[in-house]
Amino acid sequence: MGKRSTGFVRRERDFYETPYSAVLPLIPHLHGVSTFAEPCAGNGALVGHLQKHGLVCTYEGDISYGYDALSYRFEADAVFDAIISNVPWRRDLLHPMITLFQRIAPTWMLFDSDWAYTKQAAPYLPHCSHIVAVGRVKWIEGTKHTGKDNAAWYRFHNQHVDGPRFIGPAVKEVHEPVRFRGTIRRRCDAHSGVRL
Repeated sequence: MGKRSTGFVRRERDFYETPYSAVLPLIPHLHGVSTFAEPCAGNGALVGHLQKHGLVCTYEGDISYGYDALSYRFEADAVFDAIISNVPWRRDLLHPMITLFQRIAPTWMLFDSDWAYTKQAAPYLPHCSHIVAVGRVKWIEGTKHTGKDNAAWYRFHNQHVDGPRFIGPAVKEVHEPVRFRGTIRRRCDAHSGVRL
């Protein structure tokens, strides 16, 4: 089955619970954020994951319980440093959400990473400051398969106009001695002569 095959039925309202593994790449980039709003909260999984890291959710809403993120003025109900949301990936919903949310507060949104490489992204990318790679996500707990698309966290803000900085997946550093012609030589800092 190809990446774009229609061999599966999408969930109503694009409801896919945010797994903890998809949140971890975002955490190091939430400098100065202590409070947040989640206007597409679903069952609150993303809110719970962020609260584990000390963030406080001051607004949690979802269309399933009567709060449409595109029409309900949630910014009038709460004060927050950022909007952090696992939004619907349907472009007819995603694009208006980007436009609206970035005017309210700095906004982190989780959606497919391929979007950044499409023509439809062009009007929105100047206001995107960061793209943090997540990779393939296992959206359905208890299954052995991940989703077909790579995901990323995108940060948008109306005041940002220089386009995005891409932050790739975390890579474990391996600290091993360098081998030359079968012998081991320790690396030294060229300026200080200190062995590394």
